[in-house]
Amino acid sequence: MKNKIEDLRDHLFATLEDLRDKEKPMEISRAKAIANVAAAIVNSAKVENEYMRLTGGQGSGFIPSPAIEHKPGTPAAPRLVKGSAMRG
Repeated sequence: MKNKIEDLRDHLFATLEDLRDKEKPMEISRAKAIANVAAAIVNSAKVENEYMRLTGGQGSGFIPSPAIEHKPGTPAAPRLVKGSAMRG
């Protein structure tokens, strides 16, 4: 999969940097549009996370699966436990 949660973070931080650029700041309307799209993506990730919790599934790749995409040197994600409630 091409776009992952890390890519979303990169885009959002780039938007923040563009907003802070004193020489040529990003237009507020464009930043708001980016924030709205990002919110929709985050909401879909929440649904995916809930699906993974309920089914014990591995996800679609947007949210990296620790069993498939764990990178050396990074902390392992907690294992999904059936019946555990995730609040957020």
